[in-house]
Amino acid sequence: MDDNVAKTSAASVPSAMDKSFFGHPRGLSTLFFTEMWERFSYYGMRALLILFLTAGAAQGGFSFNVAAAGAVYGLYTAMVYLLSLPGGWIADRILGQRRAVLYGGLLIAIGNLTLVVHSVPIFFLGLVIITIGTGLLKPNVSTIVGQIYPPGDPRRDAGFSIFYMGINLGAFLAPLICGYVGQRINWHLGFGLAGVGMLLGTLQYWLGGRYLGEAGLHPTPADTVQQQRSVVRRMWMGVAAGLGTLALVAALQLSGAVALTAQLVSDVFGVGLLVTVIAVFAWLLFGGNWTPEERKRLIVVLVLFVASTIFWSVFEQAGSTLNLFAERSTDTTLLGFDFPASWFQSLNSLFIIALAPVYAWLWVRLGSRDLSSPAKFSLGLLGASLGFAVLVVPAGRAMQGELVSPMFLVLTYFFHTCGELALSPVGLSAMTKLAPARVGGLLMGVWFLSISVGNYLGGRTASLYESLDLPSLFGVVAAVALAAAVVMALLVKPVKKMMGGVN
Repeated sequence: MDDNVAKTSAASVPSAMDKSFFGHPRGLSTLFFTEMWERFSYYGMRALLILFLTAGAAQGGFSFNVAAAGAVYGLYTAMVYLLSLPGGWIADRILGQRRAVLYGGLLIAIGNLTLVVHSVPIFFLGLVIITIGTGLLKPNVSTIVGQIYPPGDPRRDAGFSIFYMGINLGAFLAPLICGYVGQRINWHLGFGLAGVGMLLGTLQYWLGGRYLGEAGLHPTPADTVQQQRSVVRRMWMGVAAGLGTLALVAALQLSGAVALTAQLVSDVFGVGLLVTVIAVFAWLLFGGNWTPEERKRLIVVLVLFVASTIFWSVFEQAGSTLNLFAERSTDTTLLGFDFPASWFQSLNSLFIIALAPVYAWLWVRLGSRDLSSPAKFSLGLLGASLGFAVLVVPAGRAMQGELVSPMFLVLTYFFHTCGELALSPVGLSAMTKLAPARVGGLLMGVWFLSISVGNYLGGRTASLYESLDLPSLFGVVAAVALAAAVVMALLVKPVKKMMGGVN
């Protein structure tokens, strides 16, 4: 390891003996609440997005058909995580994770508040701003969590599980508050509340930064001044390319030279996403000055990437396919009260808040007998499969015009939550342990790239909601996840061997 990197890594840990936040470093509380409000913002908007896009003009929506709305939903949720890749790189090389999180939070708040305006172009501009802000905030706040623990600290996985509770506290409250306001009062007011939440989170982060010590404060230093200037130049070239692309798309649309549709833009993005994945892993596996051990661990990252992509392509249909199923085919009355369909989006987070402490205790309790990361990934995929499998029969009844019991969706979200807790916080922790120190932020971006690809595939699957019978749609999704779970289980031993002592 480079001496400067080693010094930076060592300095990033506030205190190995700090146990002031439920036995964890005090800085975890700052990051906990930052992520809580960011997820309040994201899930508040996500709970409304596809329902708003497909709502008729008389209901205040944009009257998109489901195919177009699914394409927009998949494109947006994919971009949110795709931009984590350059966001991690910028933090590693230029800003440092601390400033990247601050700037990202401000952009997310601005983007959400932009959605208050009832205009298709301005609405899409707001979505773009949110994706840029999330790309800066999302990977880097997670990276700082890993940095506040000294190497080998057994509290790390449990710390990520507590951090995950913060994520899901925000995600639980958001659909209840933003969903109700959006569906029952005004769509745009619901979006605006999501922006207010992010403003609160950013303020809390700024005030609580003193508890983070040096964690995430400095970027990895370049070897020479010339190399640093080259890094900054590449960043501005990327910004210019992005702005130029947006300007070109706007010009083509306004001139009528090209009939841009949501499906066309989504198709082009899908090709770009595939090229990005190939380019990233080509560089990780065949480029870079890696040691043999580091290269083996990067191969493990690829295996976990594929498993994660499949999982999130199933799981992230919560805001699209499952949201539409809740709105159109599920009984939403409880004790005479007709609740908004978006409230189902809170179930996943409710289950996580209840079960995350159990999982955190279990991983620590198992000690040396703890399951390896690939084994936990297999369990996660199994949970995703079971969640859709339980909907196959109810979906057939729904096609006959029957409103099915809400308990089927409750069961779906329960299985998905069990799968998520086995895979997601473990995946976050695995990236921080497997990544070479000089590309820690980038590898966290790669983790979120897997979620980006999964979101894109999930959104395109939602586009089939009206063109494919629901039992077949749900059955195929369940079968794909089950097959992936079996393959991952078969790979546990060889993958664990390549991890070089990392569990």
